[in-house]
Amino acid sequence: MATSVRTATIKLVIAMIFDAADLAVGLIPVPGPGALFDAVLSVVAVMMFGWKGLFQLWELANLPFDMLDGFVPTLTLIAIAELRGAKKSEAATDERLLT
Repeated sequence: MATSVRTATIKLVIAMIFDAADLAVGLIPVPGPGALFDAVLSVVAVMMFGWKGLFQLWELANLPFDMLDGFVPTLTLIAIAELRGAKKSEAATDERLLT
């Protein structure tokens, strides 16, 4: 079943909040909290977006420093892609109803 536009929009807002928090946690100069937060975000991403959420795991790649990934809003990008798909699906459904 496709995600509705409203649900996808709510997910986008939640993703933006988590990505802003990820940036803030990543600026802590101690290794550890950022990596732990990235691991938690990976679980959250899979819960929110299914298999697409696995793309969040790339943020664990720069484990020792945890500075670079904070500037790439991975969850937000996934949410934007899902919102775009929901809009296309809704437009296709509306078009079928009109014909």
